[in-house]
Amino acid sequence: MPFILGANETKVTGYDVANSCRFNDGDSAYLSKTYSGSGNKQTQTISVWVKRTTLGNNQSIFSSYASGSSFAFLRIRDDDKLQYYNNSDVELETNRLFRDISAWYHIVVKVDTTQATEGNRVKIYVNGTEETSFATATYPSQNAEVKFADDNLHEIGRHNTSAYFDGYMSEFVFVDGQALTPTSFGEFDEDSPTIWKPIDVSGLSLGTNGFYLDFEDSSDLGADAKGSFDFTANNLAAIDQTTDTCTNNFCTCNPLDQTNTGGSSATMAEGNLKWTSAGNTTSQSYMRATFGLTAGKWYWEAKMSDSNSGVGFNIGVAGSDANMNAGGSGNMPDSDPNTLFKNSASTNSATRKDGSDVTTNLTTVAENQIVQIALDLDNQKFYAGVQGTWLNSADPATGSNAPATVDANTTYLPAWSDNGYTDQITLELNFGNPTFSISSGNADANGYGNFEYAVPSGYYALCTKNLAEFGG
Repeated sequence: MPFILGANETKVTGYDVANSCRFNDGDSAYLSKTYSGSGNKQTQTISVWVKRTTLGNNQSIFSSYASGSSFAFLRIRDDDKLQYYNNSDVELETNRLFRDISAWYHIVVKVDTTQATEGNRVKIYVNGTEETSFATATYPSQNAEVKFADDNLHEIGRHNTSAYFDGYMSEFVFVDGQALTPTSFGEFDEDSPTIWKPIDVSGLSLGTNGFYLDFEDSSDLGADAKGSFDFTANNLAAIDQTTDTCTNNFCTCNPLDQTNTGGSSATMAEGNLKWTSAGNTTSQSYMRATFGLTAGKWYWEAKMSDSNSGVGFNIGVAGSDANMNAGGSGNMPDSDPNTLFKNSASTNSATRKDGSDVTTNLTTVAENQIVQIALDLDNQKFYAGVQGTWLNSADPATGSNAPATVDANTTYLPAWSDNGYTDQITLELNFGNPTFSISSGNADANGYGNFEYAVPSGYYALCTKNLAEFGG
């Protein structure tokens, strides 16, 4: 169960990456460009930062397609190994698995087929370190040509008509005519030498068919930041531009930390921010998020965007040691510790702590309304609001009338579930990068996040820069 604590934070750096692009495979989202002329097909470099959200599926990061048997791709396979493939004469497939959905990976593929030593003709690096252990290692012959930079269809996030990528990409660079090492794109932090971080790549010479996608134009997510080598965005919208990046990692839902009872499973979409319950009255689904919190004051929202027949769900926090298999009576796991707002279609809504009601007769959330959560771990207080109004006449900023408490000396994670007796529920979690339209737009005091309602004074969005400052 990977989740982020202080030791796993993204390092605050001098160079900040502002944006990423969120790819949702259910939307068949991808970027495409048909090259009109060939570049250097012997010497080139691919560099991209990726954050995965789905495991166990073939997911193409970059591909070049000419015909049924003439193609190349860089992808993560359905067994979660990283693979570089060109026709049938080049294939590098790692032994290492890439299954951390809470982390950003920096992938570099260096190609120079003019090298005399075959092992130097294609190299793969992840987070600044060369991959040397391969399940399959077939190297090109000397001076062979690969399909990237050729005059054919190139796609980001898809290969031909399949293998759609699901997750986030940032700082996508293709260099035509140079075989570069990772140090052209990143560096190890001098104070924390195990942390690999990006550097400014705007000064690189990219060559004939090179490009740099920084995803900073939400109206044109395929725009080349260094020139006119633009890609066409397909099934991507402005809302798919996010601030979840390799220099400021945001919290998301964690499908590796879920429990489904009754034989049916909840599903995830939109960068692990859109959660849909099993839709079965005999099943119940629980999930926690990727951030573990021990101190500080934190704010997030959730939109209840769909309910077939009722509005029963729970949202709040569960301890890292809470037994996610222990649930009952339509509640989130009743094992300690947990605190939540329970929304009910048939009874009065309430806040609950460790399986028991604390404050009752609260507002019931209707479809397409937004729930606010404010968690004060410094004073062990929990707040919930609906549509801009804090329940129990509370004020998180002043600490008054908190409808429930949390335990001290406990690691809590954002958590939610359906109530078990209702039909399908969809929650769109907003930890700062919403999947739904925001009418007003509110950031925290550090300028992070995009929320529908004002962030209470002293509270912050769940991102690694805030976690480094306030997370204890």
